[in-house]
Formats: sequence, structure tokens, C-alpha cells
Amino acid sequence: MVPSIPSVALNSGARLPLFGLGTWTAMNADELKIALRVAIDAGYRLIDTAAFYQNEHVIGEILEEYFKAGKLKRSDVFITTKLPFNSMRPAEVEESIKKQLASLRVDYIDLYLIHVPCPMKMDVSDTKAFQRKLTTAKFTFENDVDHIDTWSVMEKYYKSGQLKALGVSNFNAKQIQDLYDLAEVKPANLQVELHIYWPQHQLHELCKKLNMTVTAYAPIGSPGRLTFRPDDNWPIGSPMEDLVVVELGKKYAKTPAQILLRHLLQRDISVIPKSTNPDRVKQNINIFDFELSPTDQKKLLDVQKRVRLFEFRFAAGHRYYPFDDVDLSKKGDEADDGI
Repeated sequence: MVPSIPSVALNSGARLPLFGLGTWTAMNADELKIALRVAIDAGYRLIDTAAFYQNEHVIGEILEEYFKAGKLKRSDVFITTKLPFNSMRPAEVEESIKKQLASLRVDYIDLYLIHVPCPMKMDVSDTKAFQRKLTTAKFTFENDVDHIDTWSVMEKYYKSGQLKALGVSNFNAKQIQDLYDLAEVKPANLQVELHIYWPQHQLHELCKKLNMTVTAYAPIGSPGRLTFRPDDNWPIGSPMEDLVVVELGKKYAKTPAQILLRHLLQRDISVIPKSTNPDRVKQNINIFDFELSPTDQKKLLDVQKRVRLFEFRFAAGHRYYPFDDVDLSKKGDEADDGI
């Protein structure tokens, strides 16, 4: 039986499902096609992607397959995608939106985000190598590009109906507030790393104040990052192995991932766990037949460990580098994070 997935209202009037499929690192087309079919058949209706994930065309192909077969209507599916950081100049924004609409084979995108607050160009011969190791790229920071100039082009496509809602990803509180104050069309969503080890309470409160929804990427700790780039010096943290999570899994007869996803769902935060493993895709959505008690929810909120897993060191030194908490003096692999 396909579950009924709860949603939260966007400031545009549309509704954002609180559960969906993340697709970062899903670069094997055949695996992703299988995962998408399994996900859609299991009841997933939110699909999150990005230009940099290099898989929008695969998602578009499978969605078109379901649309043409009459299994889904376009209005049944919520698509989130993101503007790449190397296309943030106004003319480039327009070009990117058009390309992404074509790749996804749709007339509109439900939610369009600025992926990273740092405009820059990269020189890399192999974009797939770039995804796997950011140090293969040389970056030229575009410190003269202002967020509002990028945003104004997105507003144009919002007004045309081709982008139904606008938002940002990986922005800090000041960047969100500054953009909000200048924007005609206010941001509807913030997508950030968010899990029990990085709960983002202050950002969440700011978003509530500004009538913005929040989407959590890496809601279970992004275990796939370790195999995607095993040579990178990733910050250490595994929420699924936390003793509180493991104990609650036993209590509710659920997996650690299901406990972590349910926890964020009960905070009214949208979650987009990534998997191309068909069994895990089905397992992850099986979180609507139980509820964490207030006491158990508090146990998860009270977890004291803090670790940011995605530090974006490739953008260190940019005037818009968003993370004041990252100690950039610690030398590590500059590619210890993903986008």
C-alpha cells in the first residue's frame, strides 16, 4: 500500500512533501533508473536533484515514461533542482534554467534553489572526476556576483510559471536574511545538511520566522559519501551508529535510518535520503506507520555530539563562504565535502 506522505505549505501556496528521494552521487544511469521506478512505485513523490549531479536527464526520462503510461500526472510529482555555482551570472542563470527544464523533460520545476552561495568558475576536463574529487578542479572565485542579481533572473522565471517556488541551499543565516530583505519573490525553502549531529536549530527558527520551509540533506549522515570519495578526509560522524538511535531502533523495531528520518519528519523538516539500493529505497519510506513519543523525540534532540559532515572547503576564501564554524586552519583534503 502506498503511504500518504504529509506535506508543508510553501509561501507560494504549493505544498512540499516531507519525504522524497535524494540523488546526489547517483551517477550510474542504470542503477538510478531502477531506483526511480522502485521509489515511484513505493509512493515517493518528491525527487531532489541538481545540475551538478549530472542525472537530471535520467530523472526526466523515467518521469516521462510514467507520464506517458498514465501512471502519474505531472502534478503528482514534486521536482526540486538547483542552479550550479558556475552559472550564477544573470545570463548564465537563464541558460541553465532552460537546459534543466529540457533535461528534466518538464514545462516547470516545482522548487528551484541556488545550490551554493559562492559563485565561481571551475577548470576541469572531466566533470565526473570533479564530482568524485573536487581537487581535480581549479576554481576562479566570482566575488563580483551578488546573490540578488542571480535571484532576480530566477524571479523572472517564477513569474512566467516555469519555476513554481524559489529557495537557497547551504546559505548561512546572514545570507538568507540579506537575500530575503532584497527579494521581491521571497525564498520559500532552505536546503541544508541537517541530522542529529548537526540539527540546525537556529537556522530552522529563522526559517520559521521568514515563512520558509526546511529540507534536510544527509538526514541519516550520508553514509554513501565515504564510498563515493573514499580517499577524502571526511569529518567523522555516523548518526546511524549513535547509541540513542540504535536503542530506539530496537524499541520501535525500525532501522536506525528510519528512526532518524522519522525524527526530522516530526520536526516538520522535509527529508531526502539518497539510495539506489532498491531494498533501502523501499525501507526508507516505511516510516509512516509509527510515531516517536515526545520522550524519545527529546532524547534525539538532546544528543550532544556536533559535527558538520560537509565543510565545502573547495570554496574556502570566497567572500560568500558560508560556514563560520569550520576551522579552515586545519589542513585536510580540500575535497572533503560534496555538493
